[in-house]
Amino acid sequence: MGLRGFQQLGGGERVTGTLALALFTAVLGSLQFGYNLGVINAPQKIIEQSYNETWMDRQTGSGPPQPIDPALLTTLWSLSVAIFSVGGMFSSFLVGTLAEWLGRKKAMLVNNSLALLGGTLMGLSKYSRSYEMLILGRFIIGAYSGIASGLVPMYIGEISPTSLRGMLGTLHQLGIVTGILIAQIFGLDAILGTDELWPFLLAITVVPAVLQTALLPLCPESPRYLYIMRNEESKAKTCLRALTGRQDVGPALLDMKEEKRRMDMERKVTLAQLFRSPAYRQPLFIAIMLQLSQQLSGINAVFYYSTSIFISMGVKQPVYITIGVGVINTVFTILSLFLVERMGRRVLHLTGLAGMCVCAVSMTVSLALLEGLPWMGYVGTLSIFGFVAFFEVGPGPIPWFIVAELFGQGARPAAITLAGLANWTANFIVGMSFQYIVAVCGPYVFLIFAVLLLGFFTFTYLRVPETRGKTFDQIASAFRRQPSLLEPVGKNGDDNDIDIETELEFLDQSSSL
Repeated sequence: MGLRGFQQLGGGERVTGTLALALFTAVLGSLQFGYNLGVINAPQKIIEQSYNETWMDRQTGSGPPQPIDPALLTTLWSLSVAIFSVGGMFSSFLVGTLAEWLGRKKAMLVNNSLALLGGTLMGLSKYSRSYEMLILGRFIIGAYSGIASGLVPMYIGEISPTSLRGMLGTLHQLGIVTGILIAQIFGLDAILGTDELWPFLLAITVVPAVLQTALLPLCPESPRYLYIMRNEESKAKTCLRALTGRQDVGPALLDMKEEKRRMDMERKVTLAQLFRSPAYRQPLFIAIMLQLSQQLSGINAVFYYSTSIFISMGVKQPVYITIGVGVINTVFTILSLFLVERMGRRVLHLTGLAGMCVCAVSMTVSLALLEGLPWMGYVGTLSIFGFVAFFEVGPGPIPWFIVAELFGQGARPAAITLAGLANWTANFIVGMSFQYIVAVCGPYVFLIFAVLLLGFFTFTYLRVPETRGKTFDQIASAFRRQPSLLEPVGKNGDDNDIDIETELEFLDQSSSL
């Protein structure tokens, strides 16, 4: 389908060579994020054995060295997994500052220094006999990913034509799942998942960092950043012409001028003002809830611990089933790429949440009955496949780019910072606590996620607007007309007595006024 598919879905908008290069280069950051999210799964037993060897080598005394206590090993492994999210939590605070201070492109360039440092530390950890070095490397690469997870969708959203913004915004998630799949394949015993080669498996993340560093100078800066934030109209026009392939960029510039005019009438938006201002409170609440719906859905429990989950189901070659999950992950992300501008963000998100809820219940039943009915392992495996597929239909890609759509240029960096913090905090909670929750809840662990998914479905149905085909200013105007959408106006309020039951209806009405 390729470029022609983009043109058909975009209502005639072209994906120029410059735009394609900028998108590819930016998504290399998403690829690294996904790679480091999934790379720790397959070599778990090998790395745990390396931890044990390091522990025994450090023992001094007359007696024989004793292996590491299993409880301590579990804690070290959980920390190795979850410290990635801690790094993301801390660095997410820097997204807005870096994006405004350096610009979107230069911030991504500087961020690659973290990827190079983190990859080097992880790659040298085995030879240095230091699991602390691996954990520190995971923290630093998590910090890289936290910044990238904010900068990449921000940059893509700002350089994409309005009619293609949803489709191109999904590329961030496609980069993540492609990175996860590559990590799973490289983690095979036949490739890099061995006792000797696993350090290279972790260190290979420096390759896309070097490639992105080489390509970023060839990419244009965000025209919206140049014009609205830096007041550099001539540079913004140059970047717009390169991205659109058109000499006449008047309509796009007019949209930015209107957004800049509105922003100039307001004070600079800080993190504290996002909470205090009624105009931002509701879109911020929606943005945070969407991020939580992604991470508290249980998907990272599957990504982090899929190998051990399949072992519990009696699968003899769990690593290959895990790769199957990665393939489904990628295929359905590509599917959502072509559906998001046809069906809309809201419908896809609702569909994904509902499907995941059903699959979570099915997983619970299969795990509970597995001991007496061995064939339930097949049901559980299919449920995991369905769980991942529905995640990539909506909850996977949509929360990343819809945050950028809900806010104007002035508030966007701060909003993405807070939304990213919520995302990474939830990621850490799931990564650190899942093994302990499994020990308590046993096969009923996914029932917890099913309840959460049902709650997020209800919230999305009642409160999340549709943003497809609307400019940033149209979306922001809808929230300005009704700052507190938690209290719908109409029957018991004012605003011309408009009867509005959901955010979708309000946004549709406001954009047609």
